[in-house]
Amino acid sequence: MLFNTYKIPKSTIASIKVAPTWNVAWGKLDFLTEDVVWRDTQLAIVIQDTSQFALSPTEQFVVVGDVWVSNRVELLQRLGIDPTHWEGTDCQLIAQLWDQWGWECLSLLVGMFGLVVWDRQRQVLWLGRDRVGTRTLYYTTTGSTRWIAPQLRSLTRYHSADLDLVALRDYLCCAFVPGERTLWKQVREVRPGTVMELPSQRVHNYWQLHEKMTAEQQPLVWHGDRLRSLLNQVVQEYLPPNEAVGVFLSGGLDSSCVTALAAKFHKAPVHTYSIHFGSECPNELEFSSLVAKHCQTQHHILEITFRDMWERLPETMAYLDDPIGDPLTVPNLLVGKLARESVQVVLNGEGGDPCFGGPKNQPMLINSLYSSINQQDSLQAYLISFQKCATDLSQLLQPEVWRGVQTEPSVFSADLNADASYLNRLMALNIKFKGADQILTKVNNLTQAAGLHGRSPLFDQRVVDLSMEIPPEYKLSGVEEKAVLKQAVADILPETIIHRPKSGMMVPVQLGFRKFWQREARGLLLSRKAAIAPYLNQSVIRNWLDYRGDTWSRYGVKLWLLVSLEIWLQVIQGRDAVTGRVGDAESIDGD
Repeated sequence: MLFNTYKIPKSTIASIKVAPTWNVAWGKLDFLTEDVVWRDTQLAIVIQDTSQFALSPTEQFVVVGDVWVSNRVELLQRLGIDPTHWEGTDCQLIAQLWDQWGWECLSLLVGMFGLVVWDRQRQVLWLGRDRVGTRTLYYTTTGSTRWIAPQLRSLTRYHSADLDLVALRDYLCCAFVPGERTLWKQVREVRPGTVMELPSQRVHNYWQLHEKMTAEQQPLVWHGDRLRSLLNQVVQEYLPPNEAVGVFLSGGLDSSCVTALAAKFHKAPVHTYSIHFGSECPNELEFSSLVAKHCQTQHHILEITFRDMWERLPETMAYLDDPIGDPLTVPNLLVGKLARESVQVVLNGEGGDPCFGGPKNQPMLINSLYSSINQQDSLQAYLISFQKCATDLSQLLQPEVWRGVQTEPSVFSADLNADASYLNRLMALNIKFKGADQILTKVNNLTQAAGLHGRSPLFDQRVVDLSMEIPPEYKLSGVEEKAVLKQAVADILPETIIHRPKSGMMVPVQLGFRKFWQREARGLLLSRKAAIAPYLNQSVIRNWLDYRGDTWSRYGVKLWLLVSLEIWLQVIQGRDAVTGRVGDAESIDGD
């Protein structure tokens, strides 16, 4: 078999720089020599954009953060301020709210935020994150100085290089790191819907995701109308006034309904963006083009080549916080850069599956019916449902690593064993973990990297709350998925889109490793100098690269997950090891 060689130029990884947006240092500050925009004896703020910084009117509270609120008018009215006279920033708005209500004001916010608030009088630090986790917030856990930032990479020099092995285990199972852990042992993440208080380290939940079904006797049409009314409101709030808006359009139900609602309500141009992977690979352009024509958008189609996928992966990993092994990361970045040529705000359809019962939950529902026969507990079934490396851990991890993490509890266990209906337990898991730790993190980081404001209407906190009120049989019942969402938007989309089966955006990584990237992947993953070598069994990886025993054609997905991890580690460490040539690193492969 012939392989095209796609070489990552020498020093590409070491030269990738991502400027931090802001950092906060808390504790001992004697050594601090960085440019500081505000400081006192225990707190210092380093920031590039001063619109992300504010003092409260009483000057008791200092606020710094990445904030966008959609209920600005309502909040100003609560404060007795005429919205037509307000010229302040969202950070300044939160500073005023904090003066009135303290951390409990977070429950009033509708939008996206990761923020730090310093109480100068009480010498208390607060770290808060929005309900669904659209924005991220990280903090170091050791030392006389603690560092907080919205970007994990900007904390690199303030923690050790020790990996959190439980987080590594979970990444191999899910292709993302779920929960408060990060891949670094000395860094944690603030969880969605919470505010952490320091120095006490108390965590307050100002919002929790709960099943609270209402109007169970009402028919599907009633629930669909209720959902549609909310979607109308949310999409209109997310549209940028008097300027063009973009929508990432796959041609599936979720992105199509966001496109149709944007086109219905927006007076300025609506641009849509679709991708494909060349003539060798199946695509959904038939459906996305149908929606674009139906909604009369300005449609853009981007072809992403196998060369693009490989060469742009280091840049993509540099923009992520924890590694994400989803093959859509590179396409997300590239289509974002295309969109930035014509818009500043882009919407997407993320959230439809987690909130309204995507088909990926069907194996779990089947397992719940037959678990007494197949002897598979719910946690095991859930991890296997990701179709990553859950069943390979005992062989893939080095023996001492496997012994250290084998019995460590899973972050998923509590929700799997909750009292809610089984489907809503799965929905809650997907929203709280896959949503916050993969989908929304990916959208936020990669749209910001492209210079865009990314917004996810179907993941709005009000939509999430409403989804927990809808009876499960109106979300996923048998082979009928997302029935309530289909009902809600049936009048604004072609029947072909409403009734087409879910296929998902299939990135051709199986073909990529077989035909294009195999040699480069060998040099990357099988080198004795590989960052993953101390943790993973490279003989297992060699078998995957040779496609030995790949009955279900899953090795491509697993290899992409590992390549993403290796490159992410090298990006963070600023190493020059990745050159794309086997001869540039000592290899154990023998080729």
